[in-house]
Amino acid sequence: MSSTPETLPPPAPTPWGLVILLGAMTAFAPMSIDMYLPAQTAIVGALKASQSQVELTLSTFLAGMAIGQFFYGSASDRFGRRIPILVGCGVYTVASVICALSNDINALIAARFLQALGGCAGGVVARAIVRDNFDHRDTARILSLLMLVMGLAPILAPAAGSLVLQVADWRAIFWCLAGFGILVALAVAFRLPESRSEETAAQARSENPIQAYLALLTQPKLIGYLLAGSLNGAVLFTYISASPGLIMGIYGVSPVAYAWLFGFNAVGIIGANQVNRILLRTYSPDTVLKAASIAGVGFGLLLLVAAMSGLGGPWTVLPLLFITLTTYALMAGNTTAGALNCDPRRAGSISALSGGLSFGAGAVASALGGLMHNGTPTPMAAVMLGCLVGSALSLRLLALKR
Repeated sequence: MSSTPETLPPPAPTPWGLVILLGAMTAFAPMSIDMYLPAQTAIVGALKASQSQVELTLSTFLAGMAIGQFFYGSASDRFGRRIPILVGCGVYTVASVICALSNDINALIAARFLQALGGCAGGVVARAIVRDNFDHRDTARILSLLMLVMGLAPILAPAAGSLVLQVADWRAIFWCLAGFGILVALAVAFRLPESRSEETAAQARSENPIQAYLALLTQPKLIGYLLAGSLNGAVLFTYISASPGLIMGIYGVSPVAYAWLFGFNAVGIIGANQVNRILLRTYSPDTVLKAASIAGVGFGLLLLVAAMSGLGGPWTVLPLLFITLTTYALMAGNTTAGALNCDPRRAGSISALSGGLSFGAGAVASALGGLMHNGTPTPMAAVMLGCLVGSALSLRLLALKR
């Protein structure tokens, strides 16, 4: 990043009420993923399932998040932002109840997929709402603020899950998630104004969803941002799926201590997002992306070397993991803002592509890490580095190519 500040206009005022509500809408995924992580061992025993079957409830959830995005994105352009969110909240709440009542691992896997199909509505529409209201730089800044709000979920959710397990069984976690779905639906119904522009509505009426997605996929700059963001997001999902086995299994940390370590990494991501917000006062999102992508590859390489060598054990791997994850925060909001700025009339569809590709890449990366599992942190580090390199190349060769 150049040390010379760029000449940029002052940022727009921050609408904190809207930021908090949109942050809650985007928290469905981290709440649904992180809160039940401490309960995986209990689910294995209660449903007489294998650890790999229980882990499938996570990869299935990620697949559902990826697939559902494409429906809600185009629907929000065509029907407005509010209706798709309310539909998604309803599906999520019903699916959470089914999860809580499941007595078979296959039923739980199917219910988790349905839960994801509902929960993905909040995130995809929230990103479109941000672009409805802000320009490129302020979109990146507001998305960083959303990470501050939704970033509380990875900190609080594992700890909350552990606390629930101390007073009830694993099913109570899904009852809590059902209650979260109801609360968000009520907040949207009474506090969220419609933000879709008439220009976006007219564009959506002039083409069907498939035509919209095909038109977007012909834009190389957009593809570059989308690939950079999705591969960068896969780094986080790889960590989420591998962290229970790494920290509790390989390093022997207790579930309660694991929740605190997981929360500490989330604090790092939140902090880096706020650093990004400060940097955007002086530098453009693309300038920050150039520097962050290089840093991510560098730290990812150091993490792989530490994992393969075993030098220092957890005292080397975990700090490098923390630093590598902070670069995710410097990339996420800026790649999304860049993508949304490529074609604002199709903001909902772009948001769907962004989220769908992120969760799809996350599901593939998580599965790959699981297949490569060998009782060391090396597979996780190798998958993360591969994603970071792919993200940096997509950014340089497509999104920022002059």
